[in-house]
Amino acid sequence: MPLEPTRRNALHGFAAMAVVIGFDPLNRLWVTDDGRQEGGARRAASDTLEALPPLDGTLLVDEASLAAAADDYGHIVHRTPSAVLRPGSVADIVAMVRYCNARGLKVAPRGQGHTTYGQAQTEGGLVVETSPLDRIGQVSGNTVTVGAGALWSSVAKATLAHGLTPPVFTDYIELSVGGTLSVGGLGGQTHRHGSQLDTVTELKVVTGAGELITCSPTRRADLFRAVLGGLGQCAIIVGATLRLVTAPETVRHYQLPYSDLETFLADQRRLVTEGRFSYVEGQVSAAEDGSFTTYVLEAVAYGPPAGPAPDDTQLLAGLRHDPAGAQIADMGYYAFLDRLAAGVAALKEAGLWDWAHPWLNVMLPGDSAAPLAASLLQDLGPDDVGPGGVVLLYPLLRERLRQPMLRTPDDPVPYLMSVLRACPPGDTATVDRLLAANRTAYETVRDSGGLQYPVGSIPFTAADWRDHFGPAWPQLAAARKCYDPRGVLTPGQGVF
Repeated sequence: MPLEPTRRNALHGFAAMAVVIGFDPLNRLWVTDDGRQEGGARRAASDTLEALPPLDGTLLVDEASLAAAADDYGHIVHRTPSAVLRPGSVADIVAMVRYCNARGLKVAPRGQGHTTYGQAQTEGGLVVETSPLDRIGQVSGNTVTVGAGALWSSVAKATLAHGLTPPVFTDYIELSVGGTLSVGGLGGQTHRHGSQLDTVTELKVVTGAGELITCSPTRRADLFRAVLGGLGQCAIIVGATLRLVTAPETVRHYQLPYSDLETFLADQRRLVTEGRFSYVEGQVSAAEDGSFTTYVLEAVAYGPPAGPAPDDTQLLAGLRHDPAGAQIADMGYYAFLDRLAAGVAALKEAGLWDWAHPWLNVMLPGDSAAPLAASLLQDLGPDDVGPGGVVLLYPLLRERLRQPMLRTPDDPVPYLMSVLRACPPGDTATVDRLLAANRTAYETVRDSGGLQYPVGSIPFTAADWRDHFGPAWPQLAAARKCYDPRGVLTPGQGVF
């Protein structure tokens, strides 16, 4: 539904917010109906004003909107756009991408702003908020079609009403569908079902040329493959059709402690290759001496109707964890999906949500995962992770990851390692130190055949991106040339 026009005068508490009416190409500034240019300067009379296309939503140039779009969850990079589009319809995105394309203005889609290194920002360009595109359609058979701004938590609630669920979730489920489908979407279910990319049957996108296109594995397949995990370089995702599977009513959650890294990794590998559990992850935490040498294997068995009643003896047979420290609990399925909610609320209450998050996310080749992980963990201290920070380490199955833009090491069982750091945002020295450490860690992983998982904060050049995409680079470059020929989309990634 288009937004009501009267919303223009209520946004951000302004009683009579000035409305953008056009663009002054001479000064390259937006012009409002009160005669002011974006930035506050009074616009001189000019015949160069280029009128704004009719919109169902609102184009914002107030300081609060621009400042919000110039920040993200990382709180490290700050690029201020010249305007923010809060669309009232997909047609608004089509119109404004065409408008910006004709004037050489960069465009960056932004979902929940959970990027950590300015990926959804653009200096002087247009940020497109996708959060208004949050419609969740009717479940049809084993699929559901949703807007790019729909949260995975909302999708889960809607589909659970039909006894169905998306197969794969990131651990934090308050992320947008369009956001995770642009990068990958990995989770503990990935060894069973692939990434969230592998659960998509159709996409609706707006290309960099401003075309609204529906694509799938059999329709505009080149665009479909380039958009899924393509970091927003060819098109803006505005809708997706997702495959669903039978949902359990309850799950059994296992937390199994280990004191030896190689044993921990080997047991994880055994579980994902045998497929005993529906979900397998793992965490590394600091021991009393500050070293990251405490390991917990996290596994979940789905109960009826998605699977049989869990049998502890059968599921845990042959594992070499410390039985005395094992924690086993039954819980509702949605409670499991939303298990981070209480912790996130606590972080927000303590103000830690607003800290800087220079995250490191890398994929390790399975055959060298133990020495690589040991090397990276050896360099970690509590100050390198910070309060509320987490270290994740768990295996994937490469054969399940079928989308070409999601790059993985050439190994049947690669491991995802995520050092989810936090530090005070004003402590630029620590932020710079951790960014440098991320780059060093990445180079160590790269030289051993590993890759980055591109949701973190690793300083990267265009040459690095070409190396990263490797054999998929020609596909991405060709799709970029075809669907975003002027190169206006998502400059914050730095890919081209």
